[in-house]
Amino acid sequence: MITVSPRGLLAQISLVHLVSHLHIMALPALLPVLRDALGVGFVELGVAIAVFNVVSALVQAPLGFLVDRWGARRMLRAALLLGAASFGALAIFPDYHLLLVAMVTAGIANGVYHPADYSLLSRGIPARNMGRAFSIHTFAGFLGAALAPPLLLGSALWLTPRWAFAIAALAGVIGCLVLMIGQHPPHWSAPAAPRAARSGTLAGTQVGTLVVLTLLFMLLSLSTGALDKFSVPALEQGFQVPLSTGNLALTAFLFASALGVLLGGVLADRTRHHGRLAAIAFALAALTVALVATVSLPGWALITAWAATGLLSGVVAPSRDMLVRAASAPGAEGRTFGIVSTGFNLGGVVGPLLFGWLLDHGRAPMVLWASVGFMVLTTLVVLAQERRPGSAAAAPTS
Repeated sequence: MITVSPRGLLAQISLVHLVSHLHIMALPALLPVLRDALGVGFVELGVAIAVFNVVSALVQAPLGFLVDRWGARRMLRAALLLGAASFGALAIFPDYHLLLVAMVTAGIANGVYHPADYSLLSRGIPARNMGRAFSIHTFAGFLGAALAPPLLLGSALWLTPRWAFAIAALAGVIGCLVLMIGQHPPHWSAPAAPRAARSGTLAGTQVGTLVVLTLLFMLLSLSTGALDKFSVPALEQGFQVPLSTGNLALTAFLFASALGVLLGGVLADRTRHHGRLAAIAFALAALTVALVATVSLPGWALITAWAATGLLSGVVAPSRDMLVRAASAPGAEGRTFGIVSTGFNLGGVVGPLLFGWLLDHGRAPMVLWASVGFMVLTTLVVLAQERRPGSAAAAPTS
C-alpha cells in the first residue's frame, strides 16, 4: 500500500475538518425548514443545537485522551461513521425526539475531530510548515461551514429535509473512505508511548497553561460569535443599518476570515512569537469594531471595516493553534487540543444566551461593544501566555 505523504495527510485531514464543520452547521442551516417539517418551534430546535454543543464540550477532553491512547486515525474513522449514522437516521426517520438523540451522537463525534486532527498534523507535518498546515486545515473548516447553507438548505428546499440529512451522512462516509486511502507511517497515528499513556495526566504540560489556553479559546468564540451570528440584527436594530447592507458586511467578514486564515499560516511560519502576532491582529480587530460602534459609516465603509475585521480575526487562528502545539508534550497533542478546544463549546453555549438577551432587551449596540471587550480580553490573555516560560516558540523544526 502507498505511504501517505505529509501533503497527502494534510489533504485528508483538511477534508475531514470540512466534513466536521458541515455537520456542525447542518442543523443551523436547516432551521428555516425544520420548523414546519418537524412540527416544532425555534425554541425546540435551539435546544437541539444546545444539546450538540453541550455534549461536545463534555466529551472533547476525555476523547482527547482516547485519541492519544487508541490512535488518532482510528478515532477519526469512528467519528466520521458515527456522524454519518446520526444524520442518516434522521434521513430515514425525521422526528424531533430522534433529532435530540442524533445531536447527542453527532456531538460525541464532533468531540473527536479537533484532538485527532491536530494530533495527526503535529506528528506528520514538518515543524517548519506547521503554521501553513494549520491555516489550510482551518480554512477547510470555514469552507465546510460556508457550504452548509447552499448545499443542505438548497437540497431541503429543492427536495425535502430528508435529502439534506442524507447528504450530510454521505459526506461523513466519503470522509471516512478518503481517510482509509494509503498507509500512514506508524508514528503519525499510533497510540502515545507507554510512559505517556501510563501517566493518565498531561505529562510535561503545565496545567496552568491549559487553563489559559482554554480561556483563550472561549474568548475567541465569544468575540467572533458576536459578529458572525449576531452582528446583522445588532447593526439593524442598534445602528439603523439596512438588512441588505448588514448581510453584505457579514458575507465580507466571513470570506475575509477565510483568507485571513491562509495569510495567518504564512505569517505563523515566519515568527516564533505567535502570541505577539495574534495579540496585534486581535487588538487591531477590536479597534475596527469599536470604530463601527462609534462612527456612523456609509455602507461601503461598513462593509470594508467588517472585511478588515474578518481578515484580522482569521490571521489569529494559525498562531492560536501554534500556541497550543507549543504547550503540548510529545505524544499528548490529542488530549491537549481536546482540553483547550472545549473553550469553543463553552463560548458557543454562553455567547448566544448573552447576545440574544442584549437584543431582546433593546441593547443591540452592546453586542458590538461586548465583542470589543472580549477581543481586548483575548489580547491580554494571549500576551500573558506569550510571557509564560517556554510558550513563545513552537516545537523544534523537524
